[in-house]
Amino acid sequence: MIRINLLPHREAAKKARREQFFVLVGLVSVLALLIIFAVYTFIGAAIDNQVGRNDFLKKEIAALDKELDEIKRLREQTQALLERKQVIENLQRDRGETVHLLSELVRQVPEGVYLKSLKQSGVNVNITGYAQSNARVSALMRNLEASPWLEQPRLIESKAVVLNGRRVNEFGMNFVLTRAKPDDGKEKK
Repeated sequence: MIRINLLPHREAAKKARREQFFVLVGLVSVLALLIIFAVYTFIGAAIDNQVGRNDFLKKEIAALDKELDEIKRLREQTQALLERKQVIENLQRDRGETVHLLSELVRQVPEGVYLKSLKQSGVNVNITGYAQSNARVSALMRNLEASPWLEQPRLIESKAVVLNGRRVNEFGMNFVLTRAKPDDGKEKK
């Protein structure tokens, strides 16, 4: 029988497979490095893109916050102006109030009643004075109740005092001043 030595052929085939394996491992390693680099680059680009979006959103939010502050400031100014307007309208509406009060008091105070003081707080009026008799105080209260500008007279106190050698009644009274109704603007047309 003939014997053929296949060892060098097997060694060459092993060597070729080993070289093929190392080349394949090298190619797979290079391919893996390329894939890792591509993924790293893609993720970095996505992060940079998101950071850019976040910066844009922060700038827009800051701009909107400034606009909201401006709107808030304008609302406050508008509210202050409306309050001023309301005060002016109230003053305009009530400017004749004192004239009506004094005019009505002159008309409604009966003879023999003398006013010592008059204090007004809003629509509430307090008067003190002297009367020759309690009947004069009662007449004053009836006159105030009948007046279109004065209402709800309430006697606080009435006491007898001696003033300049004469016996008179000192009294204190509260009543309410009727305010004019605000115009709707429809009557002027």
